[in-house]
Amino acid sequence: MTLWGGRFSDAPADVAWAFTTDDSDRRLLGDDVVGSMGHVAMLAHVGLLTAEEATQLHGGLEAIRDEWSSGEFAFTESDEDVHTAVERRLGELVGDVAGKLHTGRSRNDQVCVDLRLYLKRAASDRISQLEGLVGALAGAARRVGDTVAASYTHLQQAQAIPLAHHLLAYAWMFRRDIARFEGALERIDVSPLGAGAAAGSSLPLDPAVTASHLGFGAMFDNSLDAVSSRDFVAEYAFCCAQAMTHLSRLGEDLVLWATEEFDMADYGDAFTTGSSALPQKRNPDVAELARGKAAAVIGDVTALLTLQKGLPLAYNRDLQEDKRAVFHADDTLTAGLAAITGMMESLVATPQDVSPWVTALDLAEALVSRGVPFREAHHVVGALVLRLTDEGRTFADLTESDLTDTDPRFEPGDVEVARSPATSISRRTVPGAGSWGSVEHQLAALESVSRLD
Repeated sequence: MTLWGGRFSDAPADVAWAFTTDDSDRRLLGDDVVGSMGHVAMLAHVGLLTAEEATQLHGGLEAIRDEWSSGEFAFTESDEDVHTAVERRLGELVGDVAGKLHTGRSRNDQVCVDLRLYLKRAASDRISQLEGLVGALAGAARRVGDTVAASYTHLQQAQAIPLAHHLLAYAWMFRRDIARFEGALERIDVSPLGAGAAAGSSLPLDPAVTASHLGFGAMFDNSLDAVSSRDFVAEYAFCCAQAMTHLSRLGEDLVLWATEEFDMADYGDAFTTGSSALPQKRNPDVAELARGKAAAVIGDVTALLTLQKGLPLAYNRDLQEDKRAVFHADDTLTAGLAAITGMMESLVATPQDVSPWVTALDLAEALVSRGVPFREAHHVVGALVLRLTDEGRTFADLTESDLTDTDPRFEPGDVEVARSPATSISRRTVPGAGSWGSVEHQLAALESVSRLD
């Protein structure tokens, strides 16, 4: 069944039908029914349907929704798309009055409303999942307590930090992902119904009634824009891609921490896998796949941007391809958030001693606090590191005479700073820095903006 057969004397060729149809939109059936209910309500409101007709159509649509919810709805090979399937089934249920459902509507504005309804719901779900991951990261930060770790630059140990500070860095990344989805949700929340095929209708439609009935916060301003723009789809996919990129970065750390070389963390058996050849292995495959799957979601964004770049106004069939990409992006993020959240909840920190050199900057800043130019202080400490290295010693072996012989402006208390990464952490006063107080402040701030347990 097609919705446009009257103009044609021949049915579509099998190869043309196979090339032009796409069943990826079938997941929109529930949204298509909801959108159709709103359209029926508007048509009745403006007098294009009688009360009896509206009741019949609404009842038939409710029956279809029930079939969909229970998994009983059956698509046929002749259903060109989800809209055709709904209208076909509606005709089977209520008869000829089903032909009035498409009054004042086109598949062009219909598919847009379906997508917007779907993405509104999906965005809310991803926000909830992201909040759950932020909570898992905060919970892990609490569990590791006063564990000291090294921060890294160039994958070389840099400064001592609380391990919790490292975990909370990811919590803030995912908080920004939440904000991105919230911002995208505002732009998705616009009803396109009433725009029709391209330029609206001569019928007395009232798009504001439809928008209100469907719970949209706004209605379209320009009918051409309403049916032809997919920036809201690309933006949603970008939100997914950025969140997946953050999952990928977190996954990289989780993989490194699980190695014998780092040996900083262990994860539950439920979130690791084994090797078919190596009996001793427990592989952090969940984290590895978060890295790998991020690549495909980044590709989805590229596909959606490229899809739009050369299209004239208004609707073009090219836009049919948007759904496969955005659904893939959303599905991948959904699964990734669930898996990584579980992995974080299973994390057990296995603290390791940090490099004794991670307090070098503290020694330089001790001199700076006494008026020494930083570049000079940097050179003094660098020379001290070189001398100790040549002697086969580290800051752990440092004595007061080592410091005063290097530069008389060092003071006795500087030895303890150099020897103790924990002391280094406790001396930091910059808001947001890697200090014990900062960790507590961050946890409190995250709890104030998220639904953390």
